[in-house]
Amino acid sequence: MSWERPSVPEPETATIPSYAPVSLGEIKELAGVGRPTVSNWRRRFSREVLGIGSDSRRPFPDPVPGAGSESKPLFDANEIADWLDLRTIPDAEPDQDGRLPTYGDRFRRALRLRGLIALKHRLGSAQTLISQALAVIAMSAEGKDWITEYLPAELVAEHEAADPDVVRAVHELMNEIGAPGWAADALLGLDEDLEIARRLESDLVMDIAPREVVALVAALIGPNEGGPGQRSTISLCAGLGELLLGMGGGPYENLRGHGELVAVEPDPLRRKLLRYRLLSYEAGSVDVCASPSELDTERAWNQAPVDPHRFSHADIVLADPPYVPGERERDREGPLWWAEEAVRRLEPGGRAYVVVPAWTLTRTRGTGAAAVPTPTVKAREELLERGCVKAIVQLPRRIHPFRTGAEYALLVLRRPSEPRSVLLVDADRITQRSEGKGWVDQVAEVVRLAETDPVSESLPEAVADPQDAALVPVRAAGAGQEQLLDGRSVLPAHRLAAPEPHVDHFEETLTARRTAAAAMPHLRDWLGGMSVAKRRTPMRHRKLDEHLRAGQLKLLNGHRVRDEHIGEAGLPVVGRPELLGKLPVGTRRIDLEDLAEYSSARITERGDVLLLAEHGVRCQVDMAGGCVLLAPGQGLRITAYQDHVRAIADGTPDRPDALWIRPHSLARLLQSPRNQHRGSGSLVRRVSVREMDLPQLPPAEIGELEAILTETERLRADVRRQLEALDGLAERISAGVADGALALRRR
Repeated sequence: MSWERPSVPEPETATIPSYAPVSLGEIKELAGVGRPTVSNWRRRFSREVLGIGSDSRRPFPDPVPGAGSESKPLFDANEIADWLDLRTIPDAEPDQDGRLPTYGDRFRRALRLRGLIALKHRLGSAQTLISQALAVIAMSAEGKDWITEYLPAELVAEHEAADPDVVRAVHELMNEIGAPGWAADALLGLDEDLEIARRLESDLVMDIAPREVVALVAALIGPNEGGPGQRSTISLCAGLGELLLGMGGGPYENLRGHGELVAVEPDPLRRKLLRYRLLSYEAGSVDVCASPSELDTERAWNQAPVDPHRFSHADIVLADPPYVPGERERDREGPLWWAEEAVRRLEPGGRAYVVVPAWTLTRTRGTGAAAVPTPTVKAREELLERGCVKAIVQLPRRIHPFRTGAEYALLVLRRPSEPRSVLLVDADRITQRSEGKGWVDQVAEVVRLAETDPVSESLPEAVADPQDAALVPVRAAGAGQEQLLDGRSVLPAHRLAAPEPHVDHFEETLTARRTAAAAMPHLRDWLGGMSVAKRRTPMRHRKLDEHLRAGQLKLLNGHRVRDEHIGEAGLPVVGRPELLGKLPVGTRRIDLEDLAEYSSARITERGDVLLLAEHGVRCQVDMAGGCVLLAPGQGLRITAYQDHVRAIADGTPDRPDALWIRPHSLARLLQSPRNQHRGSGSLVRRVSVREMDLPQLPPAEIGELEAILTETERLRADVRRQLEALDGLAERISAGVADGALALRRR
């Protein structure tokens, strides 16, 4: 079914948006860029630089005359929005018409938001503002076409009592976004671009189901084929309706083509907002009740039902209880109570999808005859014993945007049946291997395969790595075999362990032994050719400050970058962990778009010496370049080194006296004991780079020193390879013995 954008009714009184002038700081915030970016735009696209420009080179708007001051100019908001329309957002996805979003789009949406934020203070709270705004959206989307008696009484009353400024701001927001449902999502904080709920300081989004989870559940449910006989759905703990609205495809496909739908939400505020949101998506026929018990309302055979849309059992049951780690662990109605309730509500052949905290799967039964399982452990084991658990999917870590320290799992449940095997899927491992791309489709494919072949006791290795997914029996068929009903954790990461696939342990061990047996090259001739003698004349030293002031060296200061901007893509970063050797260079990276916010961040070049001057001095030579230097790390650049490298590339011979200092020599001399002990400070002993000194060696001697240090570094790399080979030999032998593939004996 294709998703069609609903039409947006015009407000009763259309007005042309008029906004107060904005400062450079406000432009930065509203456009979602850094302050240096705005300053750069204004400088590069000034009228003095461009002269008379074309549309593609339109000058940056001039300040509003008489507004602001010379140090804090103010600009016309509409002129800024029009100018920002010329700049598309990097890496953004095009819309349905193929148009790329611009900074102007983001700027205008944020302007609408600013007006709503100002209204929050007048109305007293973010919840009041969101409630009134959603009432306006719901009536605009579908409510006006309904008979008033069939609408929620609180909706009609709240719509009539809504503040006129709220009505006007909401209609402007709908016109800007393009659909009532999308406007409702923006107000509830479900639009990542706008982040309205965060700026309104609303906590409604704290319990929402993450988008990846919604996509996974939708993929497992499958597409809606339309027509009669559609599957019915009950959404328990519906919250704001993310799982319910997302199950039909996206974005939040119109639900009118689905079967019967009903939602249960115990919280009164969320229940009301859920009704409004469903109306905004033209799904007002979905009934929302406060408790699962309301689904079982008894009635005589000749009485009309309390609600014609209400039913007690369904083909699909959804649940996302809002629990955090350890919350209500010993309560009977904890997270797994909702899983039991979901099973009870299933029709024959139906499936339930319940999101639970991972701790519900890791709690153990305890040991000894006197051990009493907690209600959570007891509920889990009852679900397993009754054969209700079809699959357990361990969701990727940090999947929840607001509860980054909590881990979650998805249970795929069925009606009670003969317990056989449960599919365990470690989506976190799949995500790490695929770098977060396409894991939803991979997991859905594995679960679908297990559904279509319920008799098989194992998955083909071509479909899933045994450490990613496997079928584990509920009860062991023989002594010593794996089973889930043993009182231990049933989290997939704790259970999935298998021999390495497609590995011949014998051949791998022979190869590792041959590698470790390779002799290290003899060093006798090389060491004998190294002439070492006592220096008879005094050596002069110079402080690095002198070299810096003379321009022979350039000091690079590390920049401080927010943790959320450090990821796994972009330019490598070098900070304290890399300089201490705790992480290899390239493990941590920063995206180029995020890096644009730090205009003073330094990018290294080939030959730069990177150092950490805390509790001593540690240096590394960057022979590749292109890294971002992070504080407290610092760098020293030999200013003549790049010209020397280019000359070598052009065919000029590398003479020993060509440079006054070279990278490896500089790094080693800085780490000499005479510089290591120059630290000061009461808490952290730091060494001042400018207070370090270097001996004044002749260029020829520097060339010899560089050659020796370079060869030493090569030999150290050989030793590291030998150590890695020995580690590999030990690993292969132990792995082969552990899997029962090798028998060892000494000759």
